Amino acid sequence: METSSLMEQILSKDNLNTAYLQVVRNKGAAGVDGMEYTELAEYLLENGEIIKEQMRTRKYKAQPVRRVEIPKPDGGIRKLGVPTVVDRFVQQAVAQVLSPIFEEEFHEHSYGFRPNRSAQQAVVKALEMMNDGHNWIVDIDLEKFFDTVNHDKLMTIVGRTIKDGDVISILRKFLVSGIMIEEEYEESIIGTPQGGLCKA
Repeated sequence: METSSLMEQILSKDNLNTAYLQVVRNKGAAGVDGMEYTELAEYLLENGEIIKEQMRTRKYKAQPVRRVEIPKPDGGIRKLGVPTVVDRFVQQAVAQVLSPIFEEEFHEHSYGFRPNRSAQQAVVKALEMMNDGHNWIVDIDLEKFFDTVNHDKLMTIVGRTIKDGDVISILRKFLVSGIMIEEEYEESIIGTPQGGLCKA
């Protein structure tokens, strides 16, 4: 698949409309700017063309994510990053175009965080494999994986498939947009925030 001119696909009317509907359907909390998902339609009517031009010219500026800590069942804490509603809209538009490209590269027995795949399907596949004589199942959870992703290595891997520099630029901007912890800004020099689409 040709991946050197993806930005126009991302900015197509149909793709942006689908992204808007998905963000509204997902609802979700406000980011650092306080904008609610219910305010997105009016905001895009006034600023949609500006956002598109900023994305075309690499001038779009992603906002820092808002840090939220959620208790984990094991007693630990999961740190989520809540993007602004506008950033979620842009991320959704990008993800809708990139996801099908990367889907072709994923292992057929990978079920996590993928469209039209579920834990139930993984269980069914494991049972099939056991019935075929495979007696071992390995369950791996990489501790703090999202918190330790190296940005340069990630972008190198993405760049092997995605050749559109405008798309690479916006992905990097989301990675380095920073984190707001209460009223304090923290740079994001490593990791991808859980809660945004960049983790997908």
